[in-house]
Amino acid sequence: MGKIDHDSVLRARVLLLASGRVSLPEQVDAYRVLAEVTPKAYIPKLVDGLLSMNYRSRDPEVDLELAAEAVEAARSIEAGEPTRTARLGRALDAYQSALFTLGRRAEGRAACEELAEAGQSGRLAKILAEEGRFREAAELNERAVRNGTPGHSFWNTVEWAANLEGAGLHDAAAAVFRELLDETRREVTGRRTALAILTWELVHLSRMREAAGHGADAVAARREALTVLEELATTGEPKNWSCILAWWVTLFALSGRGDEPVASAESPMPPFGTDLGWSSDTRDAFLGTLPGLETEAARLREAGRLPELADAQRRISIRAALREGDHPYRFEERLKPYFEEGVALARRLPDDPARLARALTDRSMFLVAARTFEPAYADFTEAVALLDIR
Repeated sequence: MGKIDHDSVLRARVLLLASGRVSLPEQVDAYRVLAEVTPKAYIPKLVDGLLSMNYRSRDPEVDLELAAEAVEAARSIEAGEPTRTARLGRALDAYQSALFTLGRRAEGRAACEELAEAGQSGRLAKILAEEGRFREAAELNERAVRNGTPGHSFWNTVEWAANLEGAGLHDAAAAVFRELLDETRREVTGRRTALAILTWELVHLSRMREAAGHGADAVAARREALTVLEELATTGEPKNWSCILAWWVTLFALSGRGDEPVASAESPMPPFGTDLGWSSDTRDAFLGTLPGLETEAARLREAGRLPELADAQRRISIRAALREGDHPYRFEERLKPYFEEGVALARRLPDDPARLARALTDRSMFLVAARTFEPAYADFTEAVALLDIR
């Protein structure tokens, strides 16, 4: 601690006691001064004030500066102080976010590692997945579940299963995902979740098992999904649900991971299987490939290379869904053309039933998200027939 400026301390105290409105920057300046003389009382307030300023800022460099100061302040809170861990966690989270926004991944990863040491491993798991380190990410996912994070929530279970699958542990991934499905079936019976979510999960399990070479398992999952979808087409959802589009977006994007470049530290990819928590640099880079893909699709169309065009169109559709698919306003109107185009292209490939089945399934699950159940059932019925007669 340096020499105390008692005049500054007095001014800071008077400012905080003033009856007039004190701006947040003025409060933070006062906390900086008073933290020198009464650290136990004012360092926690300084951390909170810095993080509030960080939240309101729109300048990445300023965000980083404020978050870095908040981290240093939080580290100086006495060990054993009840709020130290929570405040340090919030500060580190803001710090890593600012670092990733500026493309400083190595430093951002180090901040996430410190967060994990403090018991908050979720962010590190996503960073590892972005860099293709799926086994390590899955280990963190499992540890979080075993240590008390709700084990059967859609979000942590899909992420865990996705990372197991990315690591090549297909049977383990299916076992985890089946636990989710069992819970979803129970919730559907008790009318605590939507039939649409059960349909999406069953279709995703069928894709997982098909990709792993377990055709019989895939057929069983598709048949169950078809039964659920028939119920939706006949009677609709038993009750109205709030927006559940993020469930569809997450599984649709995950289904396309195998068609994307392999993730690495040098060339990170999105942490497929999660809805939130992507690094901003990774998300921006992934969505930023959309114009290039559209140019490539135009070139393939002109060259008449329909199989490659169908694949490019699907990658475009996934990016469109990630960019705007969880917004209900004019949902069907905005996104339906992507899926119509996918099916139209696949129908021009009469010797490629797998691509047509994929396009029909994609459109069917999109239509479920749009709550247009009868056409969704028709599409999926056709897809199942194509897949199960091979």
